[in-house]
Amino acid sequence: MTELAASTAAPATRRRRRVSDRRALAGWWFLAPFLTVFLVSFVAPIVYALYLSVFRTQLLGENVFVGLENYTRALQDPQFWSGVGRVSLLLVLQVPLLLIIALAAALALDSGKLRGMALFRISIFMPYAVPAVVATLIWGFMYGTNFGLVANLNDVFSISLPNPLSPGNILAAIANILIWGNVGYNMLIFYAALRVIPTELYEAAAIDGAGQFRIISAIKLPAIRGALVIAAIFSIIGSFQLFNEPQILQPMAPNAIATYFSPNLYSYNLAFSGGQQNYSATVAIIMGLATMVIAYAVQLRGMRKGS
Repeated sequence: MTELAASTAAPATRRRRRVSDRRALAGWWFLAPFLTVFLVSFVAPIVYALYLSVFRTQLLGENVFVGLENYTRALQDPQFWSGVGRVSLLLVLQVPLLLIIALAAALALDSGKLRGMALFRISIFMPYAVPAVVATLIWGFMYGTNFGLVANLNDVFSISLPNPLSPGNILAAIANILIWGNVGYNMLIFYAALRVIPTELYEAAAIDGAGQFRIISAIKLPAIRGALVIAAIFSIIGSFQLFNEPQILQPMAPNAIATYFSPNLYSYNLAFSGGQQNYSATVAIIMGLATMVIAYAVQLRGMRKGS
């Protein structure tokens, strides 16, 4: 009887194993399109950039392995560090203002006391729907002192407004474009986080006689700490990826925007104007690693505060 039971159980076990294998294989087939796109569009360019960064192209077109020589050169490049300092200053100017304005808009929406809430929400979010290139062109023409809004105001009121495209004001002008275009996106992140706060907390606060500012500081802000961290990380990454705005504004402000204005613009010009693809890949990899480390540090800091 024991042998008969064992012989009967073995085929059943094999059938279950085959079914399990087929299900696992079916899962991989569903993942295959995504994995293919991910490998081709994300992993492969990074691997190729790493390959380029450890070689140098000779005058005769021959690639010579140089190890970390390109990285050493980049870390000693004053133009690279100039761009890094510029985007770091932009980050300090832009990110806090962006988050504060977006948070204020989200809190106003969540209060339920705002008239025309639907119009307000769509008005704040609408700039995010405008492509970054178009937004930069719009603001660039408004900034113009010879042909734009600034020029018109100077003519109408017989005044002389500061030139937004001057070397001293260009960072503030770019920060304004970034804030205008991204405040609506961050507002929606905060507003969605506010909407899931349990209403029982508000009822308990009302019973205790807490005012609106107390509710915001003691209930709302702690509850959306995770959303604040995510928005901060996205904004930091966006600051270090600065490219579209200086690239488009450069013909309008050639004295204010150099070819190394931001690390990404520097990398682009090295590759496509200077023919230094190997060094360009090195700059891009260094900035990618730096952005990853800073974003992780911000995330870790936010998680510690939330614990």
